[in-house]
Amino acid sequence: MPIQVSKIKALCFDVDGTLSDTDDLYIEKIEPWLPKFLFKDTKHTARRLVMWLEAPGNALLSYADRLGLDDEMVAVINWLALHRKHTETKFLLVPEVDELLKQLHGRYPMAVVSARDERGTLRFLEAFGLNKYFDVIVSGLSAEHTKPYPDPILYAAKKMNVAPEACLMIGDTTVDIRAGKSAGAQTVGVLCGFGEEAELRRFDADEIIESTPKLLELLR
Repeated sequence: MPIQVSKIKALCFDVDGTLSDTDDLYIEKIEPWLPKFLFKDTKHTARRLVMWLEAPGNALLSYADRLGLDDEMVAVINWLALHRKHTETKFLLVPEVDELLKQLHGRYPMAVVSARDERGTLRFLEAFGLNKYFDVIVSGLSAEHTKPYPDPILYAAKKMNVAPEACLMIGDTTVDIRAGKSAGAQTVGVLCGFGEEAELRRFDADEIIESTPKLLELLR
């Protein structure tokens, strides 16, 4: 179902794969080591491996969905958010995201809704000077439960003084879409991150766009 732009009063952005680019350098290093006789699409497999390394909760839920174990895996994701030790990561920015945020700033209150810890989330934003665009920063431990529970979006909506159903959740995985839907928000899936179009559609993303900066065209 196409998004209803007139109902959108605030924007919520995921970080990994949405604002922060997948590290293609890792993919380039991993792919040559994958035997082609085992993997039909080595680049796709390498991308999934990077997903496991950088966003294990998202990866676990993606596979759990296919096995019908998604409810059980939600509990695992929440445990990961509480106990995972985050490593120092070299951040990359999705091309043109800074210009997107600059143009949207002032039109909508905006929140980061990330499963990262607070330190990692702030490090990424500070690395590219993006802090100034966001009214609320929601990390993996800001709310009682992390995505795919609705809690982080409900928290962000309350902080931005808007109704959850007036929010638009933008993310690259089914975790983001599930969280948005559970909160009553509209959702946009982006294909510049870890998720794939088929799985995003399966969880009823209201719109799917090629990359995050395309959001500007959608909101016009």
